[in-house]
Amino acid sequence: MAAKLLTGKEVAQKMDQDIQAEVQGLKGKGINPALRIMIVGEAEDSVYYANSAKKMAEKNGIICEIEQLPGSTSQNDFVNTLKQRNADRTIHGIIVMRPFPKQISEDVVKHILAPEKDIDCFNPVNAGKIMAGDMTGFPPATPQAVMEMLRFYAIPMSGKEAVVIGRSMVVGKPMSMLLLGENATVTVCHSRTKDLPGVCRRADIVVAAIGKAKMITADYIKAGATVMDVGINPEGDKFVGDVNTDGVKETAGAITPVPGGVGTVTTRVLLKHVVKAAKLQNP
Repeated sequence: MAAKLLTGKEVAQKMDQDIQAEVQGLKGKGINPALRIMIVGEAEDSVYYANSAKKMAEKNGIICEIEQLPGSTSQNDFVNTLKQRNADRTIHGIIVMRPFPKQISEDVVKHILAPEKDIDCFNPVNAGKIMAGDMTGFPPATPQAVMEMLRFYAIPMSGKEAVVIGRSMVVGKPMSMLLLGENATVTVCHSRTKDLPGVCRRADIVVAAIGKAKMITADYIKAGATVMDVGINPEGDKFVGDVNTDGVKETAGAITPVPGGVGTVTTRVLLKHVVKAAKLQNP
């Protein structure tokens, strides 16, 4: 029997409804949730993403401004601009698009971005909060999107075995902490893990975040497991995930497609974080 397809569209629609209701509630109190997206240079993918996020924010009633600075902007100038945005009480969430031009250091900027406005977990303070189980922080959008989907589709997590393939600070490590927060028993795997297929076959939930196209085959998945594929890998003129969906769907109980799965939900997570930030900044 083919696996149930866990598409992101239905999750995103429900999140849109919830975000819009919360935004209306805040506006009734005189608070207008606002997002600032900062870009240094003219990287096409950054500009495309920012424009897409702006369109989605405005659809949900959130003010969104894109601030694009010249690629020649010095680190000192960018830091000073960011400090001004930190201090602006009309801005509740800030995203700084990366990578930066070579003259600007990520290690410097991530400590400047105010943690209470850092809606995509760039500042180490928010990363630390996730590790401590402190939900006043902002988890990275992708692992939070996985959690939104697991909850929406009522996938049991408490007491279940979960395997996260990948140990980055963007997905793997925070993903493991969010699953632990739901009382799953979590194993984090990586390139040095021995017998990776055998470890994965123990899992009720597999989160694939390894960055290798179609690496996860049916041999990695036990019958009935839920497979969350967060990989986005170019293959010719299309994108594929880390999971070989055609092979795995006959074994798994449920699986997310790529595209149309977790990625569909990530921008909504950021908008949800803008609303959360606006609330925290206006208790």
